[in-house]
Amino acid sequence: MRIAIFGANGPTGRLLTRQAIDAGHHVTAATRNPDSFPLRHGRLDVIGADVLDQDAVDAVVARGDAVLSALGVPAGKEPITTYSRGTANIAAAMHRHRLRRIAVISSTGVEPQPYADAGFLFNRLLLPYVTNVLGKSLYDDMRRMEALLRDDDLDWTIVRPSGLYHLPSVTDYTLVEGRADGRYTARVDLAAGMLSLLDDDRYVRKTVGVITTADNPTLPQWIRREALAKRE
Repeated sequence: MRIAIFGANGPTGRLLTRQAIDAGHHVTAATRNPDSFPLRHGRLDVIGADVLDQDAVDAVVARGDAVLSALGVPAGKEPITTYSRGTANIAAAMHRHRLRRIAVISSTGVEPQPYADAGFLFNRLLLPYVTNVLGKSLYDDMRRMEALLRDDDLDWTIVRPSGLYHLPSVTDYTLVEGRADGRYTARVDLAAGMLSLLDDDRYVRKTVGVITTADNPTLPQWIRREALAKRE
């Protein structure tokens, strides 16, 4: 299969690209900084493209049979529109080129709920602060992205991971329709789950949750390694 990947140069996008190549697919990796993309392969085309540029998006989508979006934007106080505007551009290009299948990364933060394995500090203090204050602009735009896809007749799947972190290899992760009750998702598992959707029609026009159930960090470890780490 020919797969167009947007956000390919981010931490999850790179893993997704590598896994897709290893699975035998031909990948078109879209990134604003193609010179910094670390992967090279005979079945990989790296294209310089800004997801907010409709013509650039069109050129990437034209190369694919399906689209995977691993777009990522740092949280901040300024308005964020990358998810909604970028996905609108992708969807428009897919209609022009008669592609149907798309899966996008969203977040459990768009619909926050308490976690069974978390206590008062996490559920009542940290979670509301992250979703309603620190990440408000980001999650608002993810909601717009999700609404846009639900109003479209494409064969979409919305993927909601929990707190992202690094593991070296894929685990026996959990992917379910609706909400997965777990606080953490390894990026490598998120990538594997995204890729698996292309061969699974059960989740077409559905929202799925994906979580990692082994080797999870503690909350202090996650904050130190991820929340406070300098992002690319």
